Amino acid sequence: MPQRDDRVVVTRDAERIERIGQALRTAGMDALVCALPSNVLLLSGYWPVVGSAIAVATRDGGVGLVIPDDEQDLAAVGWADTMERFTPGSLDALVPLTGAVAPALTRLLRRLGVAGARVGYEHGPMLEPSSYAGTNRYVVALRTLLSDCAPSATLVEADEILLDLRAVLTRLELAGVRTACRVAEDAFRAGAASIVAGATERDIAASFRATLAAYADAYGEGSARTGGFVFCMSGPNAAMADRAYARTRGRRIRPGDMVMVHCNSFVSGLWTDITRTYHPGPAADGARDLFEAVLAARRAALEAIAPGVRASEVDRAARDELTRRGLASAFRHGAGHGVGFAAIDHNARPRIHPRSPDVLEPGMVFNLEPAVYLDGVGGLRHCDVVAVHGEGAELLTPFHTRLEELAPRLVAV
Repeated sequence: MPQRDDRVVVTRDAERIERIGQALRTAGMDALVCALPSNVLLLSGYWPVVGSAIAVATRDGGVGLVIPDDEQDLAAVGWADTMERFTPGSLDALVPLTGAVAPALTRLLRRLGVAGARVGYEHGPMLEPSSYAGTNRYVVALRTLLSDCAPSATLVEADEILLDLRAVLTRLELAGVRTACRVAEDAFRAGAASIVAGATERDIAASFRATLAAYADAYGEGSARTGGFVFCMSGPNAAMADRAYARTRGRRIRPGDMVMVHCNSFVSGLWTDITRTYHPGPAADGARDLFEAVLAARRAALEAIAPGVRASEVDRAARDELTRRGLASAFRHGAGHGVGFAAIDHNARPRIHPRSPDVLEPGMVFNLEPAVYLDGVGGLRHCDVVAVHGEGAELLTPFHTRLEELAPRLVAV
């Protein structure tokens, strides 16, 4: 029989709990129910491993979790004040996940007093970062599950509320992103030495990636789950880095190549999106001009960031700089998107895009990624993570930002 766990949480993000409650009161809802790991993290402070956990947050500050038995110890890092456990499988029977979780979810909804209430739920689609090699996604089954577990409840799609809640981070969440950025910084500083002629893209990506998983042990944060993804694209391969995905191959670095390294690091569910492009030399025709153009676009965009500024204006600042240098057609995507609960979701707010209606607010965190892609030649992208504060932008990735760090052999050209 599934067991109940009534332990009180260790950490509590009062700011996040109040924001959720206010959003629900404004929308006329009594509770939010989420199952995507990033949304469970948003509601409860716990980032599920295999995606079978479900979080419930109420308008009066109640937070509950349904968790599988084997994630009980990990879930203690969150702030749920009510937990219901279930056993996802046993040797006695083969039970579908929804069948295993339904009794626990029914109990939780009753304990929180929302079994007959107006309940918002995630509907999708949404791009979800991976918390494990294989993860469950309830998707449309979540509504069916809620209908079965709380037949008297009124169910309402709540994606817009969730997107707004995810867009502005709390003080504690921002601290988590800062840590994830430090994880990446260590990886970039350690891995940059591997970028030499003759090395393969796979060699370089592996060198950067090795540092990500070691962070928690190195800094005495053994309870943190750290790691991430690293991709390396060089020469003509880097010109294809404007795609919706990155791809590391076995290509060997040649003299004069631009070498792009893309990293998404995470710490307990909070993510980064960072890219640096290196030029190990020797000098190549036009390479310095490209670096100077992208770095100038970066500076212009950073200077444009402030509360109340439209996200499209930040995109324009970067795009205008590249346009002045004859590179308008080579900048083939928006200048950034929300980061934190998302890693590479171009729909995460704020969307730094020519057509974005979003307005910057203090606490918003996003990447800033001016770039040029020259088919058959190479690509150059510089992607930082920034946070909006009362006066402008806080740069969370202040490393390898100068030409002499990225392309030292071009400085004298």
